[in-house]
Amino acid sequence: MRPLKLLLATLALVAVPASALADSPPVSWREKVRAFNIEHCKHPAWGTSHSDRDYALAKAMAATDKAQLDEDVLFAAAYLHDIAAFKPYEKPDLDHSDVAADIVGSILAPMGFPMEKLPRVQAAIREHMYYRTPTVPESLYLHDADALDWLGAIGAARIMALADPNGGQPDAPAVLPMLKENLRDVPARVLSPAGKALMPARRDSLAKWMENLSAETEGYKTL
Repeated sequence: MRPLKLLLATLALVAVPASALADSPPVSWREKVRAFNIEHCKHPAWGTSHSDRDYALAKAMAATDKAQLDEDVLFAAAYLHDIAAFKPYEKPDLDHSDVAADIVGSILAPMGFPMEKLPRVQAAIREHMYYRTPTVPESLYLHDADALDWLGAIGAARIMALADPNGGQPDAPAVLPMLKENLRDVPARVLSPAGKALMPARRDSLAKWMENLSAETEGYKTL
């Protein structure tokens, strides 16, 4: 068989029928949102893994408290709440929560999100930081999941990930005050019953980690 005929015969064997392509399920808005997160939110402290943890923990805490959440709202907020920490969306002179809440509609609308739920997504994003006060159930559980992710071993790992590996700023000593601030301020701002039950172990884990770090670095002098 001539090379061209052989190539055509091979393609005929592996080609996907048009009918099969027509039957392929459409990509859901949730898949689009998470793909958007993976593409745009690349950071060890507040990238996709952080969003995954926040979403899973918020759902788990709400289930423990038997709280009714709109999972569409929670999903969208969990995967887009930190988008304004990244270019081209960031505005350094404004709180990233407010910037993200203001632009999230333009991101969700073309993805097929049910836009009647947008105000609750905006509230959950605007109120996700520990120093904000939640006003809707989705806000409360995203807020607490996000706060708990600043505590424990994961909280230490996230903060240390902010240090510049090339020796610039912030260096390791410069991020130490962030750890101390989180340990001091975050625990009291965990508000849900399930979150409060989880908080002491996370707080104590971070405190012990910092105690060990101090002991191994001459009171942080050699950090």
